[in-house]
Amino acid sequence: MKQQFAATLTGSDFPVEGTVQKINFEGYPDAYEFESIDNSLHLIIARDEEGNWVRLAGTEPFLGSWIDELAQQVV
Repeated sequence: MKQQFAATLTGSDFPVEGTVQKINFEGYPDAYEFESIDNSLHLIIARDEEGNWVRLAGTEPFLGSWIDELAQQVV
């Protein structure tokens, strides 16, 4: 996997363009961080102990669908 790659999330009004990179997050060695180009959205996701993708941190408000959208782009 690339260290960093472009990604798009579906915003409430328009698509949100940004970059994703794999990071180490306390307790989650395979976390992924999305940062939008305009700095309006920041999202960190990882798999939990049961293998489900969860949001670890990020900006508020956020859409729950972003977790699934981002997960599809990192696998």
